[in-house]
Amino acid sequence: MQTTPRSKTLSTHLATQLMSRIRDHSYPPGSKLPTEAHIMASFGVSRTVVREALSHLQAHSLVDTRQGAGTFVRVPPDITPFTCEPEQVASLNETIALLELRIALETEAAVLAALRRTPENLRHLEQAHKQFARAIANDQDAVEADYAFHVGIAKATQNAHFSGFLVQLGERVIPRSRAVKKQPIDLPQKDYLQRVHAEHESLLHAIRDKNSEGARTAVRAHLSNSIDRLKMRRSAER
Repeated sequence: MQTTPRSKTLSTHLATQLMSRIRDHSYPPGSKLPTEAHIMASFGVSRTVVREALSHLQAHSLVDTRQGAGTFVRVPPDITPFTCEPEQVASLNETIALLELRIALETEAAVLAALRRTPENLRHLEQAHKQFARAIANDQDAVEADYAFHVGIAKATQNAHFSGFLVQLGERVIPRSRAVKKQPIDLPQKDYLQRVHAEHESLLHAIRDKNSEGARTAVRAHLSNSIDRLKMRRSAER
């Protein structure tokens, strides 16, 4: 299809906006860009315009397109990203070790989120919290909502390095994501998820109230409880 002058102008404008989001780490290194359909809807442009803009980003070595997977922000060659492969959290011991690391990082993230969160950040957190409740009501494992809640806190810090860390790891940071999914979940799992949801609620309230010390206490208690639960499971499996 031949590019029209208007299409060229729109694609250049879109490429500039996407570049800005990459450079300010709204799309951190290694993260996946929104789908073509999402970009079309968000910016009110055609698929042709989106593809031309993405080609422009590729030409500037800002993104890579992976067949069947999507378009990803390139990691600068002088940055070695933190990685955590699935096999690295395949055991309870490694899952506990990852949670210990998360306590160190997410405690500070919760403090900053309480101090810096915007109304939009709060809406995203509340949406993830409601999604978690709906998953429990529908006897689902709520891994996606759990992950979205923690990423939402990281984004509320207004520091892209916190969210970049969780985006790099993906849903495997949620301890139960390593388990075989059961549909529907059983009663003990439902009770466990309700406790996690209550812990999230305490953290959400602290961030909503801009209570930084309350947020610190809530997230540390939440992740420490997760470690304790895993240690109990480890003891039971011996």
